Amino acid sequence: MWLVGLPRICKGSLPRSRILQNMNLVRIKLFGISYMGRPLERFKACADYSTLAEVNDNIEKGTGKMTLAKDLAFVVEESSKADERRAKSRMELKRFLELRIKKRVKEQYFNGKFKDLMKKVIANRETLRDAYNCIQINANVDITLDNDNISFECMEKELSGGCFDVGGNTFSISTKGARNEILVLPKLKLKVVQEAIRIVLEVVYRPYFSKISHGCRSGRGHHSALKYISKDISNPDWWFTLIINRKLDACILDKLFSIMGEKIQDPCLFDMIQGMFDAQVLNMDFGGYLKGHGLPQEGVLSPILMNIYLDVFDHELHRLSMKYEALNPDVHFGKEQLHSKLRSWFRRQLKGNDIKNSSKEGSRIHCCRFMDELFFAVSGSKDVAIDFKSDVENYLHNCLHLNVDREAEILPSAGPRAICFLGALIRRTVKESPAIRAAHKLKEKVKLFASQKQDAWDVGTVRIGKKWLAHGLRKVKESEIKHLADSSSLLNQISCFRKAGMETDHWYKFLLKVWMKDIKTKAAESEEFVLSKYVAEPAVPQELRESFYEFQKRAEEYVKSETAMTLALLPNSSSSSETITEIIAPVNAIKKRLLRYGLSTSQGYSRVITQLILQDDIQIIDWFSGIVCRWLRWFSDCQNFAELEIIIRNQVRKSCIRTLAAKYRVHESAIEKRFDSELSKIPFTQEEEQEMEHEKSHSLAFDNDEALMYGISYSGLCLLSLTRMVSQSRPCSCFVMGCPAAAPSVYTIHVMERQKFPGWKTGFSTCIHPSLNKRRIGLCKQHLRDLYVGQISLQSIDFSSWK
Repeated sequence: MWLVGLPRICKGSLPRSRILQNMNLVRIKLFGISYMGRPLERFKACADYSTLAEVNDNIEKGTGKMTLAKDLAFVVEESSKADERRAKSRMELKRFLELRIKKRVKEQYFNGKFKDLMKKVIANRETLRDAYNCIQINANVDITLDNDNISFECMEKELSGGCFDVGGNTFSISTKGARNEILVLPKLKLKVVQEAIRIVLEVVYRPYFSKISHGCRSGRGHHSALKYISKDISNPDWWFTLIINRKLDACILDKLFSIMGEKIQDPCLFDMIQGMFDAQVLNMDFGGYLKGHGLPQEGVLSPILMNIYLDVFDHELHRLSMKYEALNPDVHFGKEQLHSKLRSWFRRQLKGNDIKNSSKEGSRIHCCRFMDELFFAVSGSKDVAIDFKSDVENYLHNCLHLNVDREAEILPSAGPRAICFLGALIRRTVKESPAIRAAHKLKEKVKLFASQKQDAWDVGTVRIGKKWLAHGLRKVKESEIKHLADSSSLLNQISCFRKAGMETDHWYKFLLKVWMKDIKTKAAESEEFVLSKYVAEPAVPQELRESFYEFQKRAEEYVKSETAMTLALLPNSSSSSETITEIIAPVNAIKKRLLRYGLSTSQGYSRVITQLILQDDIQIIDWFSGIVCRWLRWFSDCQNFAELEIIIRNQVRKSCIRTLAAKYRVHESAIEKRFDSELSKIPFTQEEEQEMEHEKSHSLAFDNDEALMYGISYSGLCLLSLTRMVSQSRPCSCFVMGCPAAAPSVYTIHVMERQKFPGWKTGFSTCIHPSLNKRRIGLCKQHLRDLYVGQISLQSIDFSSWK
């Protein structure tokens, strides 16, 4: 835009001095400099800029040959240097390191296969260094610091010569007690080799993975899977999930090597994976535990190997979907008619071999896979859904040797029952029209008005009952005064049954006990209920009592009435309804998790977390903030997220306040005033949520890449208690891999969740191996906070550091 209004520069139209002066003005405006004066003076004033300095030299030499393209090229150069000066994020650094390894992998592609990846790529010292740097980035450690004692040259020789000792680079942890469960974990060198293999396999198989796969992949993950189900699956009639389970054994491993052999020709790589399996450091159990949470027993190779193994099923599913969709030439889905050439070709190929399927009109198959969790939706008859489910189960069992739960139920999508997938409930509901919303709002108002009248009625009757109690006690005490007592009163007549030495209050309680036994109040909820229903209400006039209960009955009938009946009362209530798919967070499961973790009681009241009391104030708040961060990340797309905010406000935040109050032994109101700014994160304020959404929408694509952030974004929250402070006589370093800092404190891990698959992903640590229970780890303050808020995972901790 700054070129507008400049004089036209043509040959012969202006003298040379005027041309140079105009060009100088162009260059000065290009860099935003407003110096005035002669051309040479203006250039001398801008001598700090390298581009202008070169132009100044050319003018002094008398060349005068300047071009705008050259100046613009210098501008690009300056902007690129500015980008280099900008600090890169963790994901940008990790992407840069993986791109360097990607170039080495592609150089080994010959005749349709990748060859010698182990010796030429993985055993390369530069690859090993880049893999180690990726581990440091996952652990939030500065990669510019050389704090490791790893010799990449020695590792290169061992891997190239095939003498790398896998078993010697592992360590095992066993449980205490009768159940002897052993967990084998890799040491740092083997961890580097596993990370290098993972990156290489990601480069090889990333272009070939199917679109239905969402687990731990670049550009895909938990949110993309749920978005596909809610947005892209149109009008399913039936849906179901399949639970597969099988432990990694020789049969599965041979099948895996057979699948990998189609694209990779490298016996040394297969021998390395076989060695990890023999050393029990490679864990790839189908259906055994939740993957992608950064738990120590998972291993970094589990997601990529599982995706490679089940990728065969993903491609087989496309053939099955064509079998059920493409045979009928008159299939319509909504307004689109599927008359593509590809479907016509499949129809011609399959119609002769499987003519019976031609009767499956209107069928459509959908599938979504997240690691070993499988979701299927079928548009068509139930017979089609049953046949399709049978074909899927047979393929998984016969071809992939996986055990399948054949009792999985096929549910109608329009039914009242929701289906569980990825820790959320999925259901189909009718989108409310404005008339329906108005009817529901009117119902809520009637329900609220009726509940207010019921509360007022209960308060009044309880007050009458308490007055009756006070009157009875006063009469009993008056009977003790002989000159006020009436010998003909009923109280004096039954006083002869009073035992000797019984006080007045005891005698009155005895009379109440006899009375309550007589009216059979054993199943009463509380004392107030007895006073209200058995004392006050019988004394209320009958007409008033009957009119009140008639009002409550009519209000309840109106609230429970069908929406169609309510709409009939509204003018112009006819409106078209739309069915949508909703993702619902499991609120009841989250409440049970809070109860199991000790954050709340069985009645729903917040509790003190005693294991956190000895830690610093900011560490306690970070632990509770970590719960909020994980919930916001995992359930942010759910329709009932507002209910979770209420739970956070009423229980998590209150539990944090009570924990701090118990630490300082002060009132909770004083804690709220003292830590007002810190507690504002629990829950997030509306401004902070909008800021996070703004950052999320404007961030780069790979900043939320689950393949790069494996085990970090949704890593489990573990509970740590302070064991001891570190002293000079008993020093301790931080257990995080590559961290050179000293640990000021030692903490104990508390394993509080040992459930099996499938389970609810609610931000807490799930299925941590029991051998890690009561294990002690040293952490610096920075990595303790990172572990609490979810910036690192338990996989970043070297459990072998404890001597």
